[in-house]
Amino acid sequence: MKRTLLTASATTLFATVALAGDVLLWQDNSLSLLVGGGFELDPDTQQTVTFEHVSGWSKGDLFIFVDGINFDGDEDIGGKDTAYYGEVSPRFNIGKIVGQDFSGSLVNDLYVATTWEFGQNSDDNLLVGLGVDLNLPGFDFFQLNGYRRFNDTSSDLESYQITPVWKITIPVGETELVCDGFIDWVIGEGTDHLHVCPQVKLDVGMMTGMEKGKLYAGIEYDYWKNKYAVPDGAFGLDSNQSTFSGLLKFHF
Repeated sequence: MKRTLLTASATTLFATVALAGDVLLWQDNSLSLLVGGGFELDPDTQQTVTFEHVSGWSKGDLFIFVDGINFDGDEDIGGKDTAYYGEVSPRFNIGKIVGQDFSGSLVNDLYVATTWEFGQNSDDNLLVGLGVDLNLPGFDFFQLNGYRRFNDTSSDLESYQITPVWKITIPVGETELVCDGFIDWVIGEGTDHLHVCPQVKLDVGMMTGMEKGKLYAGIEYDYWKNKYAVPDGAFGLDSNQSTFSGLLKFHF
């Protein structure tokens, strides 16, 4: 029942997104390939193909990603050798909706921030809260979003999430180095965990004559404390993870 209610709420939310934007201002789509090892709770070696979409609208912005994961022939704890996971995260610009400018020296924009989490081996979760874009020196952008989590199987338990997201571009000779990523810090009753996931990638497309911002190669660092909200040591499991993956990313 909880899953049905959350899914219905998410469907209503994203239908609202289509109406709230009115005008698409910009968009970017990409495909990434990640190859790495040393993962916990899942099979050690993984290959992940990720689709990402990000866009700006007249009344907010939208971020979507979907991971397709291959466990290199091994099976996860659910007996599967593949999995998928995704998030849909529309944000609604409060100032543009009410017709008031909230920007200042530090704050750029204020948002109603939302996210729908879904996956093959996870619950459907709905997150609702507030977001802010900050003007920080040296950053292309820095977002800080805070949510109340409505978890599918434990919506009666209070849990909250803080998610900073950032990007920094550094010129390197004839090309550029991009450092971006996110942190998900979840606190609450029986759900505490921390996920830190930065990427460092070089615009190799520029080095081969391609248009700027098309093809990147680099690494992703993936750190979890209490991965999937499983306390480290529970049931004899190691749920603290620290691993690197090779990355190839193409924007189209």
